Amino acid sequence: MKKKLIQNTTEHFEKLFHDQAEHIFLSPGRINIIGEHVDYNDGYVLPAAINKYICFAISRNQNSECAIIAKDLNEAYKFDLNDELKPIDKMWVNYILGVLHQLKQRGLKQGFNIVFSSTIPMGAGLSSSAALECGIGYAMNKLYDLGLSKEEIALIGQKSEHTFVGVNCGIMDQFASVFGKKNQVIKLDCNTLEYEYHKADFKKYSLLLLDSNVKHTHLTSGYNDRRNEVEQGLAIIKSHFPEVKTFRDCSAIMLLVLKEKLGETIFKRCHFVVKEIQRVQDAVNALSNSDFIKLGNLISETHQGLSKEYEVSCDEIDFLVNAVANETSVLGSRMMGGGFGGCSINLVEKGSEKELIEKIAEQYRTTFGIELKSYKVKISKGTSEFKNLNYTH
Repeated sequence: MKKKLIQNTTEHFEKLFHDQAEHIFLSPGRINIIGEHVDYNDGYVLPAAINKYICFAISRNQNSECAIIAKDLNEAYKFDLNDELKPIDKMWVNYILGVLHQLKQRGLKQGFNIVFSSTIPMGAGLSSSAALECGIGYAMNKLYDLGLSKEEIALIGQKSEHTFVGVNCGIMDQFASVFGKKNQVIKLDCNTLEYEYHKADFKKYSLLLLDSNVKHTHLTSGYNDRRNEVEQGLAIIKSHFPEVKTFRDCSAIMLLVLKEKLGETIFKRCHFVVKEIQRVQDAVNALSNSDFIKLGNLISETHQGLSKEYEVSCDEIDFLVNAVANETSVLGSRMMGGGFGGCSINLVEKGSEKELIEKIAEQYRTTFGIELKSYKVKISKGTSEFKNLNYTH
């Protein structure tokens, strides 16, 4: 899969620019084992990079002109780095321009030609956008010696999404894309960006993603609404419990005391956040002890919270989670990502995947008339340069 992606991307570059690309970079998508919607709520998250990538074939120019070709979309965008960079009406371009806008302020002057292609499914909640932002940031840093740390590259990607795309995302996706390590999950403190790696050896289990193939349009508005609701909630909690600085200092008992003041909706949102922050800690312990039954239970509890309390699931994803609930080969299942569509992540027994996929796909097709997609994923390393250029010929 990776070899074919690299080959297709580099061949397309040669066809368009009549020369070999100087450099090849791979930037991965990510999964999040647990810790959903807490990256902007002072929580810990447990993401990992996966073996689905955006491949970038890049050569430098001798001037300030830039050409970016999105092979999969069959679209191109050309511009001059000396011109003012501002958002346009092509969303994929804005992820890139938002990064370049910041890099210009850090000394980027020279143009380039880029062809990129991807095996990260779009809209499945695997953070193809973060892979795009971080891949561009990482590549420019390497090509032009901008002296950026990995952390700075992740933050530049996040800021690009805030400023040029208009999604007020947390830092998790970009961080996982840049810092990923093979067979390791990252326990990330989203406040301080302190992180630690934990071995992710699932032994006789594997991670299976079931892609609902739907993306409901209220993702951005729903996401921004949730942020407002929890911010209101935290302000109320702080006014009654001055010792609370962040959701991490808050307990479920405090929330119960303030239930009336918070109101039903904001109480539910805050209750999910407080419980989810604890679940991440519990999941790290379960992984350390290879207690996969416990890990599976925590994953399933997260889904109930996301669906009933945070209310960011949808009928299709709830169906996929409920459909595997009684399968003995599945230890846990939940919605993953921002919500309102995308994938469910499932901890399943190795060898059971094919039969499970066939069974669920048929039920899903019968109920919704939608074809289910599925992806077996492995935990891989983060954004990197691919060195073996001979590998592509």
